[in-house]
Amino acid sequence: KRYSIQINSKEVFESQLEHAQHELGIPYHKYLDVYYKEPRFQGLEVILLLGLIAFQLYKKRGDLKSFFERSLPRPPVKAYTPEQVKNNNAKFADIAGLEEAKLEIMEYVSFLQDPQSFTRLGATTPHGALLVGPPGTGKTLLAKATAAEAGVPFFSTAGSDFVEMYSGMGALRIRSLFEAARKNAPCLLFIDEIDAIGRKRTASGGGSGERENTLNQLLVEMDGFNSETGVVVLAGTNLPESLDPALLRAGRFDRRVNIDKPDIQSRKQIFEVYLKKIALDSSLNQESVTERMAALTAGLTGADIANITNEAALRAARMDKKAVDLEDLEVSVERSVVGLQRKLVLSHEEKKTIAYHEAGHAILGWFLEHTQPLMKLSIIPRGNGALGYAQYLPKDQFLYTKAQIDDIICMALGGRIAEEIQFNRITTGARDDLDRVTKMLYAQITKYGMGDTVGPLSFRQARGERFSACTYSERTAEGIDEEVRSESSRLYERGKSIIHEKKDLLVLLAEELLKKEVLNRQEVAQLLGPRPFEKQDKVLEMFDAVTKKMEEEKKERDGEKEEEQK
Repeated sequence: KRYSIQINSKEVFESQLEHAQHELGIPYHKYLDVYYKEPRFQGLEVILLLGLIAFQLYKKRGDLKSFFERSLPRPPVKAYTPEQVKNNNAKFADIAGLEEAKLEIMEYVSFLQDPQSFTRLGATTPHGALLVGPPGTGKTLLAKATAAEAGVPFFSTAGSDFVEMYSGMGALRIRSLFEAARKNAPCLLFIDEIDAIGRKRTASGGGSGERENTLNQLLVEMDGFNSETGVVVLAGTNLPESLDPALLRAGRFDRRVNIDKPDIQSRKQIFEVYLKKIALDSSLNQESVTERMAALTAGLTGADIANITNEAALRAARMDKKAVDLEDLEVSVERSVVGLQRKLVLSHEEKKTIAYHEAGHAILGWFLEHTQPLMKLSIIPRGNGALGYAQYLPKDQFLYTKAQIDDIICMALGGRIAEEIQFNRITTGARDDLDRVTKMLYAQITKYGMGDTVGPLSFRQARGERFSACTYSERTAEGIDEEVRSESSRLYERGKSIIHEKKDLLVLLAEELLKKEVLNRQEVAQLLGPRPFEKQDKVLEMFDAVTKKMEEEKKERDGEKEEEQK
């Protein structure tokens, strides 16, 4: 007898059939014979019908290619008229910070407003610029402001919009995008996350043929510009090292505008903009608030600051307040940096371990010269996985000495050291600290040339590159590993000696933290005494001056209220 059955997987079917025959006790030589027959293709009629429709359209319009191109989906491009761009408050005057970037980009504004001023002198007009910076620093906002200043249409899209599973779709979308830009010239075109389609091409290919076709089409379109085209292309990325060199050559994206995270003055300007958008407590001096918040948010971007002010307004609304006060803003900063508070039920032993762990960080941070000033200690669990945290007053610093890095590493080891000294055991609570320490030690030796094994050499690894692509030998790698272990042990023993010396202060601080759960800098100073190196920190001096000013303003307001009540 013959039986026909439709299956999805040959391998699964054969495995199940063999298992069933084995369970039934059928001898191997009597196993059923299986024959496979490919099903007849059922879609031939559909293809013939589509072909007939296409042929009729071709006879009628004489343009079969345009028919198919119109039938395919277009990239989700956001198009803005000059009026729409201006109405969105996107001019340079509306952007806080980014002063250097705005100066660099003004050349493109001048070209879009008056291209003849360039061409009559024989100058080749700029075609494109690369806006390089971390996410949230304002690359899209700056591009939109450039169009607003020039008074031209603005087209915005993302590199990921051109990545499709269908062959040829990316190149088609590039062509249609640039065709629309040329029709609306003079205009500005912005492609965000261009690294999605502009990554370096490789000889092996590796299944990236569609992306390379899309990149090639982009290069062709960029080469098609001339002085009379009137289209400027800006692109944003936070991975400039991953871009194909052909994309960066002269005549394409040959200009690079760096948009870094804002410094303290820029953060102050950004806070001034966003604080105007919320109902800030009228009793607060806005200048003092912006200075204080700018000092607390080093390393954050403009998008982070916008989120902080919004979270502060949401918190005030949840608590049914009439206005946003300073507490709302500072709690929002904590939430942005370390996450939302979590309601975890911890045992007393776990809380005690966490308290001594955080106290260990605080002791070393207090008595080491090159650490940041401590602002707050907490053993309240946070949403980022931290069971406790120490908040420091960060500062904008770009260069570090070996002594400074050593102090930072030593402080990071303080939690583990305190656990060992107090309980004669260690826990998994130092995992994140050890991860930071490991990265800093390897960077110190392999990137910054601060070690004896490598000397003044740098083996910086390209982002996304496999570790096996390192340019040093196994012998050198072993030497680096040995030096990392040696440095880690040295700094661990250094921190251990300090905490042993300050053991009484460690216990005092940890027990107070266990009792109150949160300690501010003034409370820590009452327990530990004045910090030896605070006078050397200008950011802390400014922060203290602002805090003192705000306290005096509060006393004046309270005094005025008392007089009014009398």
